[in-house]
Formats: sequence, C-alpha cells, structure tokens
Amino acid sequence: MNEALITLDNLSIGYNNQPVLSGISLCIARSSFTAILGANGSGKSTLLKTMLGLIPPVAGRIEASSSGVPLVFGYVPQAIQFDQIYLLTGFDVALMGVYGRVGAGRIVPSAERAFTRECLSAAGAEGFADQRFAELSGGQKQRVLIARALATRPDILVLDEPTAGVDRAATKAVLDFIGRIRKEKGITVLLVTHDFASVRHHAEQVIWLYDGKLTHGAAGELLSTEHMAEIFELGIA
Repeated sequence: MNEALITLDNLSIGYNNQPVLSGISLCIARSSFTAILGANGSGKSTLLKTMLGLIPPVAGRIEASSSGVPLVFGYVPQAIQFDQIYLLTGFDVALMGVYGRVGAGRIVPSAERAFTRECLSAAGAEGFADQRFAELSGGQKQRVLIARALATRPDILVLDEPTAGVDRAATKAVLDFIGRIRKEKGITVLLVTHDFASVRHHAEQVIWLYDGKLTHGAAGELLSTEHMAEIFELGIA
C-alpha cells in the first residue's frame, strides 16, 4: 500500500469554530487520484482549504507530510483573471510556479525557465505559451495553469473544478492529461468537482459530500448506479 500523504483524524471543518462537517477520518495515498464530489455549498472548498492548511480545523488532527517533510502542493484554481493592462504570456503565468524556490524579486535562472518550458510541453500548452494569457481560450488557460502547478514540483496536484465553464471535449482532454501525468510522474491528484460523469473513468478514490455527510471509498463502488440511486433516494429499479 502506498504511503499516506494526508491523514485526517476525527476532523471537524468549518469557520469561526462552527463545524460544517465533523468526524472525518481518512487518508490520501501517494500517487492516488482522489475526486472530491458534491453540490455547490456542500463543503468541498472548506475541506480543500483545510487540507491545504489555509484554514485551521475546528477540531481533530490533520497531517500533511512525507517522512516528516512538509508537502508541496501544486494548485490549479477554477479560473484566473489578469487585467488586460498586464501583457503576460502563457509562459509568464506558468513561470510563476518556480517563484517559491527562486524567491521574490530574484532573477529566474535559465534552468528554471527551461523546466517551465518542459511543464508547458507536458501540459500540451507549448504551442500557445507565448501568446497573451488573457486571449487564450478556457481550455488553453487551464493547461497553462496546470503547467504552472507542475512547475512547483508538487507532491500533490490540487485542482479546484478545473473544467468549470469548459466544453465537454476540452474537459475530456484536460482530465485525460491529468490521468496520464499522474501515472508518468507519480504525482498524487486531488480533484474537486461536482461533475460526476467526468471523473468516473479517472478517479480511484472518491470523497463524496452530500446532505451534511461525508463518504469515502473506491470510485467503482461509490459511483455505481446502485449506490448513487441510494444516496439520492431515487430507488433502484
């Protein structure tokens, strides 16, 4: 069994000491692909921010490390906007991923710039990397943002609804790429989404938030027709 990178032990999450979800105990294993599913307002973002260390847990314990070394997270947001006055290219945006290692205000070494190009190539974004980011399509922007996340050299690639507002073909292409890069580089993937169909053939594990409860298990089981019918109380024919 792969090493557990994130461990949640009897965790309660929420804001201002008011829990949204409680009693969460689960592990995220190295090199796994886990989807966090749920409707808007179900607590997906709260759970994600807690695991990233952006907000403290209300109660319980969360450990995110590998052999005692803090994890590096590569984060891909739903969308990102830059004022048109900033003439940033796709490469400029992807290069932001190395700043944590280089340091603010320092010249980016040529080796880091070359590595960023490799990340753009891996994400299938090299063909438009030198175009203005603001003028790229939704799917192209997401590939650049994935390249930026890869440039951090992450232990865990965290994607917060990366295909929101992207058409079905682009969604499939992005998820196919994420699945492939996980297998090639052994990166752990944590995907937040409300699109059940799009992750059915990609995720191994599912964290499902529904009606104030959290269920965790194998994707094949939790995304089965029978289980989904039971959860949504549709009845099984």
